Parts: sequence; C-alpha cells; structure tokens
Amino acid sequence: MLTKPEIEAAAALVYRHMPATPQYAWPMLGQELGCEVWVKHENHGPTGAFKVRGGITFIDWLKRETPEARGIITATRGNHGQSQARAATAAGLAAHIYVPRGNSVEKNAAMQAFGGQLTEFGNDFEEAKDEAMRVAERDGWHPVPPFHLELVRGIATYAFELLAAAPHLDTVYVPIGCGSGICGTILARNALGLKTKVVGVVADTAQTAKLSFEAGKLIATGPTATFADGMAVRVPIAEAYEIYAAGAERIVSVSDLEIANATRLLFRTTHNVAEGAGAAATAALMQERDQLQGKAVGVILTGGNIDTGWFNEVLAGGVPKA
Repeated sequence: MLTKPEIEAAAALVYRHMPATPQYAWPMLGQELGCEVWVKHENHGPTGAFKVRGGITFIDWLKRETPEARGIITATRGNHGQSQARAATAAGLAAHIYVPRGNSVEKNAAMQAFGGQLTEFGNDFEEAKDEAMRVAERDGWHPVPPFHLELVRGIATYAFELLAAAPHLDTVYVPIGCGSGICGTILARNALGLKTKVVGVVADTAQTAKLSFEAGKLIATGPTATFADGMAVRVPIAEAYEIYAAGAERIVSVSDLEIANATRLLFRTTHNVAEGAGAAATAALMQERDQLQGKAVGVILTGGNIDTGWFNEVLAGGVPKA
C-alpha cells in the first residue's frame, strides 16, 4: 500500500519540521529481559509522541488537496490532538479538538498551547469522535478521522527509521489504539522487504483490535478503563483492520499492572518517561520474554505524555485508576 519511495518522500517532508528520533539498544534493559532490546524513542519528538508525524503529512496533504479549508476538527485522547493542533496552526488553519470528559489535564493543556480550541464532550473517545464528526458537517470544518492513509504515511516513517537502523530485528512490538502505529510499522516493514514480525499490543480492558484479529471480523467492545488512554478504543476501524489482519504476527493484551511495571522498568534502565500506551510494547515483551531469549527485539515507546500525578503514582509502585 505504501512503497519505499512514498515513505522516503514522507520522511523528507517530516524532516523539514522535526529531526528523526533515535533508536537505542539499551544494555540494562536487554540484561533484564534476556534479549537485545531496541527502543524507538517517539517520546523524543516535538510533541512527545509519534502522532506528530501524521499531523505533518495530513495537513500538508490537506493544504494541497483542499486549499479552501478554513480549519480542521478532530477527536483525541491527546497525542493526535497535539499533532493536529501543531500542524494546522503552523499552516494558518483553525484546529478544533474534541476530547472526552475527564481527559488528561496535561495533554489538554498541551493541545491548547499548540493552538488547539478544545471542547470536552462525552464519556469516551468514541462519543467525542462522533460529536466532532457531526459538528464538522454542520459547521464546515474539515474532519480529521482517527485513521487515514495520509496520517499513516507520516507515522510509517518512525518504523522506517527503526528498521533501516536495525534490519536484523526478529520482532517489533507496537501498541494499538485506532491502529495507525501498527499499520505504519507493517507497511514500512513490507516496503523494506524485511521478515521482521510485527506484534500488536492492546490493553486487556480495550481488546477490540485483538478480538477482531482473532475472529477474522470487526468486533466492538463495551466501555474501556485503562490509564493507557491512547489505547482506550472500543470500536475497530475497518481500514486499519485490513492492514493488521494481513500483516501482524499476533496481537497480545497486557494489564494495567503490567503496563505500570514496564513504565518502571523503562525508567530504571533507560531513564525515559513513558505514558501508559508508550510502555505497553515493553509490557508485552516482558510477558513473552521466554520465547524471545537471545533474539533482537524492538519496542515502540510511542509517547511520554503521562500526567505528573499518575507518573508519581507509578514510580511509587502503584497503578493509576482510569
């Protein structure tokens, strides 16, 4: 679906707005887990999360394809919203961002700092998304869906960087919310012609992608409750499902306790802050460590935007209550 030249062109565009993020094989982390562990540090980007890349490519595409657009509207738990606010504002567009009630205080503040006009609506991401799409049609703002090929084109560049630097990786673990990250990783892997296995990771209270993958059809779930808010999705996206259903090795689920343990491990061995979704890939590797002994493994640290109170609680040995 994305060729190597298409991802390289996306990377060239992304690099006009931000540098590539690093990937390191951390020796202490590898010693703990019994394998060579490469961490892709999307927490080092200008919004602290991988979504920034998709904002760059989507808004560039929108300005070229729909020059009359006055602004965008989208829904988010935080990282996508920061990305869209940053890119839209830089392009001279208004950015209307919908979040559910009780969303991360610090992510909300960051979205506003990047120029987003924030509205709270609904009890979860899906309710906020439905309202944002309704308002888009009513008021004439350009809707930014949670999954779109122009978002994936930019997001695929992080996996392209990782796999170009470490093509020997046996397996890469990627958290799944709406699916742009795992789809970008699969498409980058395919474009590079590698055999690396891509394993998706969901929260055990938000298993829509895992259930859909295993059933061979789309399966929605009930309410989600996880402090890994970027993974708190209950309705699968068909376009994403088509890519990960064909290209993922498997999808595993992790508990909030496992995510908190992984957050602590990452901080102790790399001194990097990971938000819940950002630590989920490492949590899955910890769960499956026995089958990966001696192998080279990648984990995507998708973001570090965890509220201070929650991070303090995790470092003190607790598990935040969503």
